[in-house]
Amino acid sequence: MNIIFATGNSDKMKEIREILEGVPGLSSIKSMKEAGLDPKIIEDGLTFEDNAMIKAKVVYKAATEAGIANPLVLADDSGLCIDCLNGEPGIYSARYLGHDTSYDVKNADLIRRVNEAGGDRTARFVCAIAAVFPDGSDKVVRGTVDGEIAKVPAGSNGFGFDPIFFLPDRKCTTAELAPQDKHAISHRGNALRLMRKEIEKFENSYSK
Repeated sequence: MNIIFATGNSDKMKEIREILEGVPGLSSIKSMKEAGLDPKIIEDGLTFEDNAMIKAKVVYKAATEAGIANPLVLADDSGLCIDCLNGEPGIYSARYLGHDTSYDVKNADLIRRVNEAGGDRTARFVCAIAAVFPDGSDKVVRGTVDGEIAKVPAGSNGFGFDPIFFLPDRKCTTAELAPQDKHAISHRGNALRLMRKEIEKFENSYSK
């Protein structure tokens, strides 16, 4: 199978490769750009699962039209859900305050809003990963990790909202964890491990 991940985010691809390192078949995964694909994707779903599947299906169609043999397309939609903000930014995490706004600004704004809301700082990272298999069948899984919104950003590892996502049991943010420690508990790591099982199921049935 030619495995393609439907993203142009280099930080995300770096993290995905680190999580899948050493996994037979999956370690050779390509981004859309590396596969020579650049389809227009409109993420107008109402859930993380909806948007992940939209991306996977659009890129699968582009891959088949480009003549890529046996494409297995994976796509994710992920975000930060803050309880005291009614689940915001949620599915709009990447677009929060605008695509071109730096995460330093985004993170500062979220801390301000949580402080103003008072009390509850609980939050979770959510990652839905969709797959469209070579035969056109599809599957979607969800991974999560619970935490809190930090009072001040901390750490330089990871990317995005990692500096403000505090893990009470680790007493640090996800940006303060070493990459492998983060991947062991992260929403994306949890979702990719669930998807790995689905891919193995498909491979076992596909080969019969």
